[in-house]
Amino acid sequence: MRSRTYLKAEQVPLVWDTPGLIAGVDEAGRGPLAGPVVAAAVILDEKNPIRGLADSKTLTALRREKLFDEIRAKALCCSIAEASVEEIDRLNILQATMLAMRRAVEGLRLKPAKVLIDGNRIPVMDILAEAIVKGDSLIPAISAASILAKVSRDRWCAELDLTYPQYGFAGHKGYGTAEHLAALREHGACPQHRKTFSPVAQVLK
Repeated sequence: MRSRTYLKAEQVPLVWDTPGLIAGVDEAGRGPLAGPVVAAAVILDEKNPIRGLADSKTLTALRREKLFDEIRAKALCCSIAEASVEEIDRLNILQATMLAMRRAVEGLRLKPAKVLIDGNRIPVMDILAEAIVKGDSLIPAISAASILAKVSRDRWCAELDLTYPQYGFAGHKGYGTAEHLAALREHGACPQHRKTFSPVAQVLK
């Protein structure tokens, strides 16, 4: 039986007044048919605020890019990690997402006293953690993490597009758009496609 690497939000007590550093965590790339799932963890500097932080999905690509650089420059520390396509296919996307999040937290130069995670699942870690639904629009540190994860994954897709231009990764970022599905049917799957995702599995048959 596969061990579970996450906890449900209701299993973890809500603690908002924990003293010490607070890290925000979010991911990008759970839904696409190709590529890794990317997670980021960010500890913001209260003395060096960043204006305009918001859920990365609500920002333009240009604004995300600018905030990406500002977050990297002003945050106390940040970490970006991923779980590979092979890990997604082996573990499943939820478990791989939890793995990427845990790697991001473990990659922080400073150890936080508490981690705030977007969503309703928490990776199993040795740090106090709290899941916050829609946290990417409520908690600045989670917003910052969502931006780092989204921009990092979008850049990865742009690079993949150079190797496999027939799929259009730079445009759809791996999501199952009509263009992407048509390219899958015409060209088959490339090594970065997630073999356990239904549209890809159907092509591989």
